[in-house]
Amino acid sequence: MTVDPTSDPTGESTSDPTNDRKSESKSDSTAAIVPEAIVRLARSARRITVLTGAGMSADSGVPTFRDAQTGLWTLVDPQDLATPEAWHRDKPYVNAWFLWRVHLMSAAAPNAGHHALAAWGRRPDTDLRIVTQNIDDLHERAGSTVLAHLHGSLFAWRCDRCHRPAPTPHAPADPTERIEPDSCLHCAFGEIRPGVVWFNEPLPEREFTDAVQVCRDADLVLVIGTSGIVQPAASLPHLAGARGIPVIEIDPRPTEFSPFATHVWRSTAATALPALVAALDRP
Repeated sequence: MTVDPTSDPTGESTSDPTNDRKSESKSDSTAAIVPEAIVRLARSARRITVLTGAGMSADSGVPTFRDAQTGLWTLVDPQDLATPEAWHRDKPYVNAWFLWRVHLMSAAAPNAGHHALAAWGRRPDTDLRIVTQNIDDLHERAGSTVLAHLHGSLFAWRCDRCHRPAPTPHAPADPTERIEPDSCLHCAFGEIRPGVVWFNEPLPEREFTDAVQVCRDADLVLVIGTSGIVQPAASLPHLAGARGIPVIEIDPRPTEFSPFATHVWRSTAATALPALVAALDRP
């Protein structure tokens, strides 16, 4: 399976977009009022699967994948850099661009939403599983364990020949046009590449299999900050909906998945998630 941002959701049959169980709630940026229906679902759920996308990290200052105003993709065409072909054509150029992204993401800090998920995961009798499309490490730095990085991680580099893991190279503080990649210390033939999933590369099989499983066995699924476009990750919440598992979307804007969600909460992750976790103990 390859990353295909143009595909329609696939997999099992999806829930009816006209389902009258769905509700939509809005919260302002200063004080979130948690919808009671969402609080009830969250309180009763033991196995919670959280699917996060670029919007999860937006309040940390990480540009979103396709943000037309602030996204890194506006600076460089990803099709020219984020492909195996680009890597083999000009490794120093691609390496330098990805190391610049390492620097930018290292300078970002987990936001209140990341910390809220970590706190939720520490609650007794709670099995919270995070599946992310993000290549940053903000969930981990907030204290969460990530079950699956579907699109890899910018902080998990590996050899382009033997595929063994390697330390993340030093990232310069300023954009640099060309940086020679490090040589592999294991096979002596390969060079160290970013551990992200490039265009036309398959998703990591174990991570996607784990993601499918936790969407099928959850009591509750949250979809946070994803576009609902990029496949095959976009199919995951539909697996839960097909089994009657409630799915809550948290996003300030409508997405491709919005018509299929059980409840839609129009808010950012940094605003909604702390309020939701605080409400779990509310009388």
